[in-house]
Amino acid sequence: MTDSEDQQSCGQRRKQPVDALQLGPRKRPSAADPLVHYGRHFGRTIHALCNFQALLTNGILRMGELAEIPEENFTAEERREHRVFQELLKSVAGLEERLMQGGDEEVDVVAELLTKGASGARGDNTKSLKGSMLDWITPKGQNLVPPLARNVKIDRGFHHERTGALLCPAGLDWSHSETKAKLQSGEIIVTGDQWPLFLYADYHYDSEDPWNGLFRSALLAYKHVFTSPSSVDREPKATRSGNARIHGMTRITLPSIAYIATQVQFALTSSPVFLRTDTVTDSERFYTSILDIFEDPDEKQEVDDLAVWWNRQIFPSYSTAQRPLVKNSALARIREKRAQMKEALVPDGVDNNA
Repeated sequence: MTDSEDQQSCGQRRKQPVDALQLGPRKRPSAADPLVHYGRHFGRTIHALCNFQALLTNGILRMGELAEIPEENFTAEERREHRVFQELLKSVAGLEERLMQGGDEEVDVVAELLTKGASGARGDNTKSLKGSMLDWITPKGQNLVPPLARNVKIDRGFHHERTGALLCPAGLDWSHSETKAKLQSGEIIVTGDQWPLFLYADYHYDSEDPWNGLFRSALLAYKHVFTSPSSVDREPKATRSGNARIHGMTRITLPSIAYIATQVQFALTSSPVFLRTDTVTDSERFYTSILDIFEDPDEKQEVDDLAVWWNRQIFPSYSTAQRPLVKNSALARIREKRAQMKEALVPDGVDNNA
């Protein structure tokens, strides 16, 4: 279906079940609007590959004619989609009212503006990381052999020793000549849920403890995207506020880690353009597989620990906020006295915790 046919069938599409958490068709960008700004942040921190048209349409249905249907009647994917929709409503003031009072055309406009923002942010980060990635993967005091071009990716991926080693799926041995040859020839097809070594701290994978170091790699350039490119290896020099400060971020979001990982994976590959249908990078499956484990209740302890670790890397004040009060400090004494006053006000025989 062409773009024009897709636009003409817009009304029909709304009546059909559409997966909102898969990247939708490309559309022409609209004029500047605050929703573009929100779309940029939403794509980086909540869900990077949304079909906003379907997300809004399905979300409105859930708030309206499907509101009485019990939550358990929806599939896991539909429940995730609705959580993403609710996050969108919370992040954009007045959006719910705008959607509920507007007609189909208003939904189309909102979806297009959000899509423009998310796509633009993804494109900007893809462009920025393409060259910077070479600086980070080059050993200090050495050169990549053979050298890699900063603006052309054709020689990256499994075609190059350095990028190939980083993209090699955990559990496979890149130093094994037969494995390397099969990865280079495509005889071994790597799917998005076969996570590469670059996700691990020091690029080391422990099959007996697969969570050890996972998503804690120095190559996951969170600061490059959310603080400033100059802050990756040192104190930031940028005079403009970074994306985190612009949007009032005080802690990381788990989807933002998946977003950074997906950007790094793409920067290491030989694919020149980010496409949802690219079977080489399999970026959508890669991204959603990371979201899956972040949302898995069985992995909650490891995921919570990971979030704390990242918050301490990115937001110094977060670490301060988690520290216990120093004994005998003024603040500690204030808290202690307040607790004593509350306790004195509770009548005898009444459970204060009831």
